[in-house]
Amino acid sequence: MRLKVKSIPLRLEHSSVMMNPDDAAELGLIVGDRVKVTYGKKFCVSDVHIAIEMVERGEIGLCKTVGPCEIHIPEGVEVDVKPVSKPKSVEYIKKRMRGEKLTKDEIYAIINDIVVNMLTEVELTAFVMSDYLLDVDFNEIEWLTRAMIDTGETLSFERGVIVDKHSIGGVPGNKITLLVVPIIAASGLLIPKTASRAITSASGTADTMEVLADVNLGIDEIREITEIVGGVIAWGGATNIAPADDRIIRVEYPLSIDPKPQLLASVMAKKGAIGAKHIVIDIPVGEGSKVPSIEVGRELSNDFAELGRRLGLNVSCVMTYGGQPVGRTIGPALEAKEGMAALENLKAPKSLIEKAIGVAGVLLEMAGKTTNGAEYAKQILTSGKALEKFKEIIEAQGGDHGIKSEEIPVGDKKYDVIAPIDGAVSVIDNKKLVKVARAAGAPKDKGAGIVLHKKGGHHIKAGNVLFTIYAEKEWKLEQAIELATIDPPVIVSGMILERYPSYKII
Repeated sequence: MRLKVKSIPLRLEHSSVMMNPDDAAELGLIVGDRVKVTYGKKFCVSDVHIAIEMVERGEIGLCKTVGPCEIHIPEGVEVDVKPVSKPKSVEYIKKRMRGEKLTKDEIYAIINDIVVNMLTEVELTAFVMSDYLLDVDFNEIEWLTRAMIDTGETLSFERGVIVDKHSIGGVPGNKITLLVVPIIAASGLLIPKTASRAITSASGTADTMEVLADVNLGIDEIREITEIVGGVIAWGGATNIAPADDRIIRVEYPLSIDPKPQLLASVMAKKGAIGAKHIVIDIPVGEGSKVPSIEVGRELSNDFAELGRRLGLNVSCVMTYGGQPVGRTIGPALEAKEGMAALENLKAPKSLIEKAIGVAGVLLEMAGKTTNGAEYAKQILTSGKALEKFKEIIEAQGGDHGIKSEEIPVGDKKYDVIAPIDGAVSVIDNKKLVKVARAAGAPKDKGAGIVLHKKGGHHIKAGNVLFTIYAEKEWKLEQAIELATIDPPVIVSGMILERYPSYKII
């Protein structure tokens, strides 16, 4: 059937078309079916939506899409529209949902169809949920990881030892990458760090680095900068490294789930794709983080190590304290400011310094640079070599080589949250802190976020500042203040927590 293109002002993550009910009926299509839309030598497979008023008979509505199916068809031209059958991978997903094991070829077929947008959101969700609810053996996890690597771009280097680090997330303010990368690069190792933007957090590593330099680098730029200065901090979404992972994450986000098979494959696919030989995985443990206990952390560490062994990668996991933020800042510019101050050897929180040199130290030991990695990393940091290397990285990524921490701008609207009583900080709620920082505008507004003046266990007097909220817009500051008031993320308690019985005996 030949139909005239009508542009629909919607931007979708998945390729979709809108059809008039009469045209859809003539082709025997219902909502969720697929059509192949061909324009000249270009084509795209899209799922069908029925539009009662938006699209006239003889028209087909095309939405702007994200990813490989975006083919830029001009409005008003005619395209050929034909029904297409569901891919075989849908049957493999049904097989997984029945609790049956998948073969290597079946997993590769599913991942390939995810990459080329052949699966609908419902089908992709079914695949993710099956991994969440059913047992997946390690062969399947290995094949899933290899399929993610093989369906995307990969990096290779002519010289040097390639290392990398990754945090599974869940803890706000975890800006240690800004310290680890220049420490490692200054040691002579290569660390092409690809990082994520925030999805549910107040700042991803890419959001924080973007305050200082361009992070939208292609694969060739990442390779070139790494070979010249030793390291890079770039947004992984600007590359085509493990592209299936980004599509899977978009399904996981609204469901608030993170299936272990997908977590393992997501992390290790990206590390394998950049050619890393030695990898440290940061696993924050504690209340409010993704991993609630040491026991669960050990189990996850074993899984990462086993997957690394199967892929030929040297993996070491470090369980770190995740019960409260790393350092005192939450939000892109505030975290960049704190990270830069730590490199400048200015006053910086011990939690940030100790975690950064600890993680960097493990990498240095794994790569054979030293037998006392933490001390070696500390020397590089305190000598100023890490700062100079970070400035080189910033400049190579198009930023200002001479930038200082004090020059990094933050939101000009701020509000101090005051301690109501004398006592000690008894509760720091990571999730609530993130909600307040996001309400203030982070990560979109780079200058928005939170500075903690007191952390867990610290004593404070009534009237002193607990934390400060920063924002770039007055109305966002107001909504953050309201949220922090209704559901406080930081609680101060006196020494007496409760009296029982509550009545007095006279």
